Amino acid sequence: MTPGTPFDFCAAMRELCRDLCARMPEEYGHIRTEQVAVAFAQARRRVPHGLQAKLTPMRFAGGALVERRYGRSWTVRRLYDGRREILYILTFYLPRFLDHPPLEKLVTVLHELYHISPDFDGDIRRFGGRYHVHSHSQNEYDRLMEEHARHYLALRPPRRIWGFLEKNFRELERDHGRVCGVKVPIPKLVPLTEIKTA
Repeated sequence: MTPGTPFDFCAAMRELCRDLCARMPEEYGHIRTEQVAVAFAQARRRVPHGLQAKLTPMRFAGGALVERRYGRSWTVRRLYDGRREILYILTFYLPRFLDHPPLEKLVTVLHELYHISPDFDGDIRRFGGRYHVHSHSQNEYDRLMEEHARHYLALRPPRRIWGFLEKNFRELERDHGRVCGVKVPIPKLVPLTEIKTA
């Protein structure tokens, strides 16, 4: 990217995600990145702790469009990019995400991508047992993501793809004038009106 032009964070992150999935097909090859919307949200406070990123699935368990909760049936508003349906929203909280060390940022990206179901059906990856999101141990999950991050870097991807992670928010702002991107509102659950047949 040319110095002095706005830094498009979401475009850079989309390119990084595409490269990660292509270079690590065993772990991430099921992900169709064109159906993953990359967005940013404003962190409420500029502090290092707190949410850095989140993955929003656009389906319920098993890719279902409808789920029953609290005695009612619910669906989620569907999201499209042209005619292509978006199955996941990957949101990063700025400037907080960018103000962490490069390896930690890469681990965060992989952490969120790994939540995507191996079936790529709009649901999350579900582990067996009570702790279905991060398996039985959050620490083990985090260690696995660090292994993935170090493996990716060992594959020697071009620095032009991941090098922006070496800079914090202020450095990117200094070099490019401003940091920009796309905001994607998280679709809300919609109650379905049950139709009673005679």
